[in-house]
This record gives sequence, structure tokens and C-alpha cells, in this order.
Amino acid sequence: FAIRDGKELFAARDPLGIKPLYYGKKNGTTYFASEIKALLPFLDDIKEFPPGHFYHSKKGFSRFYKLPEGNGQDVIGDIKETIRDLLTKAVVKRLVSDVPVGVFLSGGLDSSIIASIMARHVKDLRTFSVGMKGAPDLKYAREAADAIGSKHKELTYTEDDMVSVLDEIIYYLESFDAALVRSAFPCYFVSKLASENGVKVILTGEGADEVFAGYEYLKNFTKTEILQREIRYITSALHHTNLQRVDRMTMANSVEGRVPFLDIAFVRFVLSLSPDLKIATGERMEKLLLREAFKGYLPDNILWRKKEKFSKGAGSSHIIAEKAEKEISTEEFEKERMLKSGLRIRTKEELYYYRVFEKHFPQERVANLIGRSRSI
Repeated sequence: FAIRDGKELFAARDPLGIKPLYYGKKNGTTYFASEIKALLPFLDDIKEFPPGHFYHSKKGFSRFYKLPEGNGQDVIGDIKETIRDLLTKAVVKRLVSDVPVGVFLSGGLDSSIIASIMARHVKDLRTFSVGMKGAPDLKYAREAADAIGSKHKELTYTEDDMVSVLDEIIYYLESFDAALVRSAFPCYFVSKLASENGVKVILTGEGADEVFAGYEYLKNFTKTEILQREIRYITSALHHTNLQRVDRMTMANSVEGRVPFLDIAFVRFVLSLSPDLKIATGERMEKLLLREAFKGYLPDNILWRKKEKFSKGAGSSHIIAEKAEKEISTEEFEKERMLKSGLRIRTKEELYYYRVFEKHFPQERVANLIGRSRSI
């Protein structure tokens, strides 16, 4: 938000960067906008307004929020009960609205838990799921919807559908990061589905994989201090990775996305837990604490379903990657992969996205604003 008082301006961005904000200065004027593209006509140098900071026109930037370190020493009482209680409060808090509220339901653990909590507080809950034909998300989402008794809508999309909206997705997403664009496809289609069915506020499951160490690559981190450092890093980077994707794809369809797993009280508690409780090795599944905290809320095949990335569960993660492999030669890739800004294109798929991106955004002016996913 921003407050102007006479000639003074006060502006602030939320602690984790759930909503976007950029700024820049030129000829004595300071500009602010929630999208990069809005500032391009006015500024040569665009910066991201950092999450957890406020700005005063006379005093500049000040930080007001920092992620907790986390060592387990502050935890008192039953951990699973506290997780259940805090997340329930976070969901209920985000149900306040004067327009219809629904939930994206992939049939994975995170969105299914959010939906199951909502079903206890919302009459005729609306759930939405998308995927390609035969996608596992569609099957598991139906099962979860049946279990909680929601009014469920689903959409099946094709490769042609993906190609037809690629330019629009990258224009709104303002990124070419491969993992982000991949997951933006199902996010865009499910946002469109919700909007077309009259739902204007949506709850989603983003943030759980960061604070509970749910990603597959995090299983390589077996030392607690290293795991905790990585958890804090990817949580602090959400503002230009998954949160950017959720905000842009929902708002492109006039839908507001809300993320209960990133409620500040919930994040504070979960990050204060000892990382030992989040290490997944051998027979111990990822996000075990979260699963056990919500026993009885969902069928076992949903509660104990293994982590699948949004694009993989939707069945579309390989589509553009295979297309890029066919259309971009190794010689082209090696020639184009190093950008003037110093950023390095990691795969042919990412180069495919970048070629679309550079049509809309002059790379040298926005390179420092592009987040890079760690879990590709």
C-alpha cells in the first residue's frame, strides 16, 4: 500500500512479497508499479521493491520483517496440534470476502489440506482442477473433492492450448525461468476456469514445500544447518518464483490468489521448528509433520501421495521441453545461452521461453528482476 501526505510518501510491501511491487527514479520523480511493463515507458533502471520493507520519501527504505532463524528451542506443546490450529486460523482468516471464494485443488497434499479445512467452514465449497488428458492431478482432485463434498469443476487442456497462450503467459508472468513458466500453464488455465465460473477469490497451497522442505532436491540435504539455510533461502525467494506465478496468472484472469501456508504466524512457527523434523530420508516421507497433523481430514491415498510438481501432476511439464528440443539446435543454444546481462540460459526449453520474453521486455533493463528456481 501507499499513503501520500502532502509532499511525503509512505509505501510498504508485505513481509514475503505475496503481491508484487517495483520502483525506479528518474529526473527527480520516483515511480512505483506492480508490474515491470508499466514502468518500461518511464525508466531505464527498474528495481524490485523488496518484500518486508517500507519506504519513506525523506528517509528511504527500512526493513521491518526478517524470516526467523529456527532452532527448535522456542517450541512448546504439541507440534502437530499447533500446526493444525495455526493453519486452520490462517485459512479461516482468508475466507473473509464479499465475493465468492473457492480453492485450486490439484489432488496433491497441500491444496487438498487447504480444501479440507475450507470445507468445514464454507457451504457449497467450489474446487477447481486442470490437466491434460489422463493427468494424475485430475484423478486425485476428483477423489479429494468427493471426500470433502465440494462442488468440483475441471478442465482438460491440450498441447495446442498451451502453444496458443504461451505469449500471453510470458507477457503477464514477466519471467522466462523454465520451472516458473511450466507451472504457469496449469495455473493460468485453472485461474481462467475459476473466473469463468464466477469465483473471484481463490486459496492455493503455495509455500508448504518451502517451509516444510517438500521438494525432491531437498532430500540431498541431510545436515540440519544446511537444510535450514536452504529452506530460508527458497522461502525468502518466493516473491519472484512461485508467488510471482500465482499472482500474475490469477490476476491476469481477474482472480485474487490467497496463500494460507504463508500466513506470518504459521511461517514463524514452522520455521522455528528444528530442521531435524523436516529431513526426508529412507522410509521417511517429505512433509511428514504436515501429513500427520491432518490425519482424518483426507483419504489416505491423498494424505500420503508423493510430491509432484504442479506442471508434472497436470501432465504438461514435458510438452514445451520436447518442442524446444526439436526446434532449437545445439549450435543455436550454445550461441544464445549467455545473455549480455551475464544471466545464463540453462536449457533449450528456457531459451524457447526467453525468445518470447525478449519480444516484450528489453533484457538488459530487467535482467536483475528475474528470479531463478532452484528445484528445476
